[in-house]
Amino acid sequence: MLNKSVFAVGLLLAASASQAAEYQVTPVAEGLAYPWSLAFLPDGGMLVTERAGRLRLINAAGELQAEPVSGVPDAFVNSQAGLMGLALAPDFAESGELFLSYACGTAEANHTCLASARFNGSALENTQEIFRVEPAKKGSAHYGGRIAFLADDTLLLTLGDGFDYREQAQNTTNHLGSIVRLNRDGSAPQDNPFVAESGAQPELYSIGHRNVQGIVVDADTGRIFSHEHGPRGGDEINLIEAGKNYGWPKITYGIDYDGAQVSPYTELPGLEQPLLHWTPSIAPSGMTLYRGELFPQWQGNLLVSALAGKEVRRVVLDGTQVVEQESLFKELGVRFRDVRTGPDGALYLLTDSAKGSVLRVTPGN
Repeated sequence: MLNKSVFAVGLLLAASASQAAEYQVTPVAEGLAYPWSLAFLPDGGMLVTERAGRLRLINAAGELQAEPVSGVPDAFVNSQAGLMGLALAPDFAESGELFLSYACGTAEANHTCLASARFNGSALENTQEIFRVEPAKKGSAHYGGRIAFLADDTLLLTLGDGFDYREQAQNTTNHLGSIVRLNRDGSAPQDNPFVAESGAQPELYSIGHRNVQGIVVDADTGRIFSHEHGPRGGDEINLIEAGKNYGWPKITYGIDYDGAQVSPYTELPGLEQPLLHWTPSIAPSGMTLYRGELFPQWQGNLLVSALAGKEVRRVVLDGTQVVEQESLFKELGVRFRDVRTGPDGALYLLTDSAKGSVLRVTPGN
């Protein structure tokens, strides 16, 4: 077992003097197999998904339980595929209901799926699939998988284009390359923007996305922010609005991995522009809107975890305008899969590795 206090001191020594004065980092749990998403329980504990297909409980005392939570749906695990997103229902304290996104199927035919279940404190009960992306795709890339609730108790599920199917992100007869809005039973709300369009999938909320792996809803304003991976360059933060088309692959600020041009256009009429785009790519992987009390200097900022960038990018907003950026935690030298604001105001980070960790960030001394 790693000594937490020694680890924290080591991180601070590695940080710059200004960063060391600003925050300290201590591990909460270690030895997780590619942790992907984190949720905070009312009793002070946490649930963490592992991409390997397991759901893990960290109890209120901060102890990672040895046995995974039972009742988790079977996931197709390969490369980017596995158990991914996790979100507690707004009334979780009473209902115990939660939602899990995961890859389901086989290498030859798989989908992003969403399941609901009830957590009884140690296991999942009444686990059932409530939605799956259509059509099936081949391969193990670009699933999206983040979940966020809106004020009306509907939920948003982010999706990907399946990598080899990018043209389908402009096709409303399927779900690939979109964000969908669902009722808690998985059905499509009747006021979804594409419901009246002949042949369109009724769950669609926005289209033209590549691989959306971060989404937050600002409870103060109702604004929805998402981010998605570009190819080589062209990662984006977008302001999501119902029925809008975000352009992929008709417009992009990135190029293909072999250097080929994806599109000659970065703008076209009727297609939304990102609030911010990154080239070279930082590979954004999770996001929180900080509303805690421990870091007043981060209040109202977007914090974006990054894989390739090995950082958390702090994005300062003035309304919907990006006015400043700062790179945090690069001194740790690790890939970050997710970032969350805890109910205690601390920042929580998931590191992306076969022996990943949950880290807690608090103000420096």
